Amino acid sequence: MTSKAYVTGVGMVPFQKPSEAESYDIMAAKAARAALKDAGLSYDQIQQAYVGYVYGDSTCGQRALYQVGMTGIPIVNVNNNCSTGSSALFLARQAVQSGAVECAMALGFEQMKPGAIGAVFEDRVSPFQSFDDATDDIVGDNGLPLALRYFGGAGKAHMDEFGTTMETFAKIRAKASRHAAQNPVALFRKEITADDVMADKVIWPGVMTRLMACPPTCGAAAAIICSKAFADKHGLDSTVRIAAQAMTTDGPETFGAKDMREVVGSTMAQNAANQVYEAAGIGPEDINVVELHDCFAHNELITYEAIGLCGRGEAGKFVDDGDNTYGGKFVTNPSGGLLSKGHPLGATGLAQCTELVQQLRGTADARQVDGARLALQHNLGLGGACVVTLYETA
Repeated sequence: MTSKAYVTGVGMVPFQKPSEAESYDIMAAKAARAALKDAGLSYDQIQQAYVGYVYGDSTCGQRALYQVGMTGIPIVNVNNNCSTGSSALFLARQAVQSGAVECAMALGFEQMKPGAIGAVFEDRVSPFQSFDDATDDIVGDNGLPLALRYFGGAGKAHMDEFGTTMETFAKIRAKASRHAAQNPVALFRKEITADDVMADKVIWPGVMTRLMACPPTCGAAAAIICSKAFADKHGLDSTVRIAAQAMTTDGPETFGAKDMREVVGSTMAQNAANQVYEAAGIGPEDINVVELHDCFAHNELITYEAIGLCGRGEAGKFVDDGDNTYGGKFVTNPSGGLLSKGHPLGATGLAQCTELVQQLRGTADARQVDGARLALQHNLGLGGACVVTLYETA
C-alpha cells in the first residue's frame, strides 16, 4: 500500500455533559452530516463506513447512519475501548489505501452516564481482569475506581522514579484549560491556574486532584477518507493526507514489568509512534502539533516520553520549560484535550483528527499553530490498543 489516503472532510458536535446531551444517534448523524458538508459530498458517495462506540448494543452504527441515508453500503461497528474512534479511522484508511474503496467514512460517538465508567456485562470474565490484577499487585486496593488507580498509579511511578511533583500534573491541566478557552466546541472553556488545580478536591493524596481527570462526556465526530484520484475527480480539499499510521496492542511487558506505566500502555504507545516515524522517515523533532490521549494529566506526562517528545525522565522539565504549548517545542492538545474538551470514548479519536486537520488546513482560528505541516495523533485504549497517526500537508 504505497498510495496515500486523504482526509477530505471532518466534523464534530460540541461535547456535552451526560445530563445535557442528545441521544447517540442524533449526535452521530449530526457529526456525519458535518463531515459530509465539510468535504462537499453526499452520503451516497460514501462506499464504506466504520462506526465506533463503546457503550451500546450491536448495530448502533446503522441506527445512526440510517438517519443520514440508507444506501446499502457496508457499515462496520467498531469497539476498541478509548481508542475506538482512531480504530475506525485506521480501518477506513486501510480500505482506501488498499484500493478496496475510494471513499470511506469513519464515525465515532458515545452516550455516557455520569460517574466512573464500569463493566456492563458482569456475568462473564472481564477483559480488564489481568489489568485489574496487575494494578492490585502493584498499587494495592486504595478504594478508588480502577481507572484512577491505573493512571494515578502510572503517574506515581514517574514521581517515585524521577521526583515528579503534583504541581507538574497541575501545570498540564492548567495548560489544557488555556487551550480550551479558544475552542468553541470544548466542554470546559474556563481558564484555570495550576494553583486552582492543586486546590481542588484531592482524590489520591500526593498524586491526584479531581481536575487532573477528564470528565465523562457525550459527543460525536467523523472524518471522510478518500484516495487522491477520488478527491481530484470530485474537486475535494486534499490539503491533508495521512502520512503514516500504526496500531499496536499489548506486549509481555504490560504485566511482566510490574510497572503501572506499562500497564497503561507506555511501550505500546512507544512502539506505535516508532513505527510511524520509521514509515514516514521523520523523527519526533519534526512534529509541529500533537493531539495525545490525556485522559488524566498523568497520562499526558508519560506519553510525552513514550512518543519521543522528550527523553525518559525529562517530562517534568519539558512541562516546566513550556515545551508543551505555544512558543515551545510542540503544541500539545491545542483543542484542550480530553481534560478540557471532554472524552466521549468512541468519538475521541475522530475529534483529535478533526482538530489536527483544521490545524494543517490553517483554519483553527485562535488555536492555530503557526506553520503547522506535520501533526501527530495518539489515541490509547486500555485492554488494549494504541493508534498513532501522522498527518501532513500535501
